[in-house]
Amino acid sequence: MDDELRSALPMSFGRQEVKAARADVAHDKTKRKEVSFGPPRPPPRGQQQQQQQQELEDEAQPSGRAAAGGSGGGGAFGPPRPPGNHQQRAAEGADGDAGLVGPPRPPPSGSRGEGGGGGGSDASDASDDDDEEEADPYRLPISNEVVLTGAERAVTCLDVEHTGSRVAAGSVDNVVRLYDFNGMRSDLKPFREVTPHDGHPVYSVSWSPTGDSFLAVTGAAQAKIYDRDGREKGEFIRGDMYIRDMRNTKGHVSGLTCGVWHPTDRFTAMTASEDGTVRIWDTWNVLQKTVIKPSLAGAGRVAVSSCAYNSDGRLIAAGIMDGTIQVWSVGGKFGRSAAIGAVQPPSAQHIEKQGWSYVSKPSQVARKAHEPQTEITGLAFTQDDRTLASRGADGTLRLWDLRNFKSPLKTFSGLPTNYSTTNVAFSPDERLVMTGTAAEDPRNDAGGGTVVFVDVKEQRVVRALGMPAHAAAVKWHDRINQIFVGVGNRKSGGTHVLYDPSFSERGALLPVARAPRAASALDFVPLCIKTPHALPMFREEGGMSLRKRGRAPEQAQLHPGLTTP
Repeated sequence: MDDELRSALPMSFGRQEVKAARADVAHDKTKRKEVSFGPPRPPPRGQQQQQQQQELEDEAQPSGRAAAGGSGGGGAFGPPRPPGNHQQRAAEGADGDAGLVGPPRPPPSGSRGEGGGGGGSDASDASDDDDEEEADPYRLPISNEVVLTGAERAVTCLDVEHTGSRVAAGSVDNVVRLYDFNGMRSDLKPFREVTPHDGHPVYSVSWSPTGDSFLAVTGAAQAKIYDRDGREKGEFIRGDMYIRDMRNTKGHVSGLTCGVWHPTDRFTAMTASEDGTVRIWDTWNVLQKTVIKPSLAGAGRVAVSSCAYNSDGRLIAAGIMDGTIQVWSVGGKFGRSAAIGAVQPPSAQHIEKQGWSYVSKPSQVARKAHEPQTEITGLAFTQDDRTLASRGADGTLRLWDLRNFKSPLKTFSGLPTNYSTTNVAFSPDERLVMTGTAAEDPRNDAGGGTVVFVDVKEQRVVRALGMPAHAAAVKWHDRINQIFVGVGNRKSGGTHVLYDPSFSERGALLPVARAPRAASALDFVPLCIKTPHALPMFREEGGMSLRKRGRAPEQAQLHPGLTTP
């Protein structure tokens, strides 16, 4: 076709398809600039050999090389000089061919594989893999980073569904945000926001083992259950605050501190509260099943700051505000009827109302595990139920052997935290245990927090990743091999996702190359209407609260509309 005629005719009709960006180009934009803080790592084996060869060459050079140019200046200019005799002998090898030109010689027969041909390339690939393993023996997926947006303040808790497709992140701004990697685009916005209790920050979120529901725990006394799309399914019952004995109440009477779903049972969840109890719930009927009251040294109520299941749900651990860690075994006959031991003889109606069981004595107790009157912010078991990791607000991370639960195996100090929800988590292979720190961590010179990785076997800190603000929540998902970190402060927040395109799967790799959705005129934008007196600049001090607070009469005269009795 003639070029002039072709330029006048359209080459295609209808709406054109927008091509997605290449994945490799998109991943290049998400690479971390500063990977880690802390002690430097040794260079790879190949780099070490190059450094040693360069040092030998520098020692063999004559001392007057810089002045051999004849100009008497400090440095040499132009192309480098030909190699000396010692370099020629090193390059000649065994055959003595000094002027060899072309590709390098094949490796000796002893270095090839048993199969004959192609063994040299296999050996070189193996050496490259060894160099990568020496550079990072733990293969941390930290080369790239994206941030799930939407949070206005610090993200203090998060959990990832077992398939790795959806993330639930709770924030100090009282909102739980749901992210779906399958439908998300590169703007990384949540598809649903829910507020369990207005005015109460979110302390814990936990997905069910089937991924069809999640548990949201706030500072209120009642936890809520939502389906995977953010629709409310039920709310736990609140107990009677006037009953003194906590085993006779059908729910918590004070604010919650932690909550987690059973790892294998989709109809069981657990919550901890400031009323000094841990309660196990039937999530199908939304009723209380068991009341666990920790064993205390004296009378009174001591808040429970954290709780955790082991991998199969047969062990329950709880951190108490008096500094103790207590572990209960769920196997066998777990608990007795809560109606037994009541002050009055229980009637038939009383027994039916108290259908839950009661447990008090733990199977293992570690006294003074952390500093008293400070929160034990996180607990985590290993798969073999031999090691327990605990995180405390006293700035420590401790490893415990459950076979000898008297003293910790190792204590790591200097880990400050500003949030009572700072958790601890193991890597999928359980070689590492990680936790977050606050912005006061001296490892980060930029003034942000860090994510600290500890080798469980060697019992030492091996890596510390810098974060722009406080790091309060961490999660390493085994199926997609990605690390999730809840970061933020009073002004901003976000969920940082660390991954590596070479050995991470799905998850954050899916939406990175997708273009954001174009704005439409039909989009609904909610309006925020505020009355004038709701703004701080128009708010008047005093009012009817002066009489309640017992202000002086002369202060009340400043407000003519106020009449004093």
